[in-house]
Amino acid sequence: MKAIWNFFEEMNEFVYVSDIENNELVYMNKKTRELFGFYSMEEIVGKKCYEILHGCNAPCAICNNHELTTGHFKEWKYYNPTIKKSFELKDTVLEENGRRYRMELAIDVSAQERQSNMISNYQNLEVLANEALRIALQAETPDKSIDIILEYIGKALNGERTYVFEQNKEGGDDNTYEWVASGVTPEKENLQNLPSEVCANWYRNFSEDKNITIEDLEDIRETDPLQYENLKRQNIHSLVVVPLYNDKKIIGFYGVDNPPGKTLDYVQNMLQIMGHFIISCIKRRNLLNKLRDMSYSDPLTGFGNRFAMEKYIKEMQENGKIGVVYCDITGLKRTNDTEGHTAGDRLILRACDSLERVFGEYGLFRIGGDELLALCPQIEEDELNNRVELLKKDMEKSYVTIAIGVVWQKEGRTDIDMLLSESEKRMYAEKTAYYKASGLDRRR
Repeated sequence: MKAIWNFFEEMNEFVYVSDIENNELVYMNKKTRELFGFYSMEEIVGKKCYEILHGCNAPCAICNNHELTTGHFKEWKYYNPTIKKSFELKDTVLEENGRRYRMELAIDVSAQERQSNMISNYQNLEVLANEALRIALQAETPDKSIDIILEYIGKALNGERTYVFEQNKEGGDDNTYEWVASGVTPEKENLQNLPSEVCANWYRNFSEDKNITIEDLEDIRETDPLQYENLKRQNIHSLVVVPLYNDKKIIGFYGVDNPPGKTLDYVQNMLQIMGHFIISCIKRRNLLNKLRDMSYSDPLTGFGNRFAMEKYIKEMQENGKIGVVYCDITGLKRTNDTEGHTAGDRLILRACDSLERVFGEYGLFRIGGDELLALCPQIEEDELNNRVELLKKDMEKSYVTIAIGVVWQKEGRTDIDMLLSESEKRMYAEKTAYYKASGLDRRR
């Protein structure tokens, strides 16, 4: 591609090329290198495009690589808060020797944009918020929208980290979303289920409609020692945090770490403006999750339904050991007929509780009124048989009678339909033997 690079080298537009697979820069023309402070190709080759161009520690939330195709240009506008310039962009894909490369050609339109009042400057809150929302609203999912907002806010406010924390069912706080600047260590995995006492002082302030602004971490060493230690460990020396409300109830908070000291009031205003959109995304995410759970879950037991089973099978490893445990709750119809459906539901739930206790780490499904299924990928045959015996004993203690069909195969993924059919056949054989031995009427 060197001939192509020579063509771009003296262009007045900004041009860069990166490897789509690993996001490594392979080319920047002279104008782009000068913009970002580089003087030779050797300085940029192999560096991550998101680190150099956008100051990110991970691939950009706004990256549109998945939308690009060879021979076509995607045209769009973007205000880069890292370098505070507005661009008209043209993106496409180049292919060479089986590799795919992203090529972007950018025209600086900052002057025109300022003249038309589409953007003004760094201090224009309304414009920055609108630009962030414009980009975020194009995202496919609420999660992606939040990622974009955090990235945009982090860059625009020159922060090192932006994040969302949500209260969990145990009363602690989970870091659910995070953006970090280039060179900053991510903390999301280390900040799950924070004990409620760590952020207790913050929530007291939130309940009084106050935000949290820390200009110097040492100011809270004595007054809030737990939070001080939490923040100190993360190399935080200043921050701004605002609460997130859902129907007037505080459900968490979001904020920026280590913004420039002279901009804290500005940061607070920006966060308050964008907080409403963050909440909207969280509510939409929760609704989508609820609808997804409803479509994949059995409403009585919480086990997966047939749709969930099919999804689970598709996501299993292509090859590998697998055990199938097909269960039938014997006598459910008789219980429904003689004691009522409420008693029948209790019987089903007792059976599910037993199955959960024994096979809880595997895929559990209710695939019929009285039929339950456990799919156990990567289980050894001896382990499967031992657990089936435990299941029978547990069911007996729970006053549940079941018929079980068990199949194990060393290489099971490609033969899953056959395994399901065989385990069902064995279950029915055991069920028939039970009714024959007990003298009960199977129809009842």
